[in-house]
Amino acid sequence: MTPHPRLSIGLPVYNGEEYLAESLDALLGQTYEDFELVISDNASTDGTRDICRRYAAQDSRIRYIRLPRNIGAAPNHNYVFTECRGELFKWASHDDLYARDLLRSCVAALDERPEVVLAHAGQAVIDGDGKVKVPYEYGLATDSPRAPERFRSLLFEPGGDDFYGVMRSAMLRRVKPHDSYHHADRTFVAEITLHGPFHQVPELLYFRRDHPTRAERANPSKRSRCVNLDPRRAGPLHPTPRLLAEYVWGFASAIGRAPLSSADRRACHRHLAAWLTSRVRPGVGERVEDRAPVDPDRLTVSVDDLVAGREGRQA
Repeated sequence: MTPHPRLSIGLPVYNGEEYLAESLDALLGQTYEDFELVISDNASTDGTRDICRRYAAQDSRIRYIRLPRNIGAAPNHNYVFTECRGELFKWASHDDLYARDLLRSCVAALDERPEVVLAHAGQAVIDGDGKVKVPYEYGLATDSPRAPERFRSLLFEPGGDDFYGVMRSAMLRRVKPHDSYHHADRTFVAEITLHGPFHQVPELLYFRRDHPTRAERANPSKRSRCVNLDPRRAGPLHPTPRLLAEYVWGFASAIGRAPLSSADRRACHRHLAAWLTSRVRPGVGERVEDRAPVDPDRLTVSVDDLVAGREGRQA
């Protein structure tokens, strides 16, 4: 590992033994190699520790940190970022897969476009076996040069899983850390959009895995999802109405913190007010992974061909 890697990848994990090795193979097999991979283990009780130690012994780019107790998914995401040193940063999930050229393409996009704060790529939802279920056509206007338009699109349009893009670390340090109320990831990404446009690499390079033990599936209620994000959310001091109110306030406070002109700030507040009064809009709250699966015979992409570590699986 170089003393000052250009890119840092932060991988927070809790009990991820089922898919962790596959994700590590995909990350370590990237064509872009100037990165460090910092793994923050949230006091896992399964075989996660053994997997991480084995991979760290084989690749000097990996730094493995084991927390003494489970602090929750949101604090762990924030913590692993503080442990990273690169001028660019990406969160990685222990169960997702990444095409070999994902990092190279996203870093190149940021180098070519200094105004862009986050670069991501085309994505698809895969099942537990790594087979594509739902290719996802990204339709959000996060590439707009106008902050209010980026914010409006993220409020109203379905989809938008930009949390795992490659970002500029300096920008990320100016954004409020990830919180743990309902849909806190959406307000987090919304604040990032107010700092600058995104760029999508026009290739299918990111594969988001949907499976029964995925956090959202394993915690179907708003309360249980928030407790998974932070155990301190358990108990009577954090009822569901408070979690929802914090969600709305998260958008409003993001507008207040962002480096916007007065006119853009007013426009964002108008979009937020319109969103609050139009929650019956079709597609609001739609999750990409809940869309009807595609016919496998119509797919033209093979995860096994694109992702390192999956060679020969079709045989």
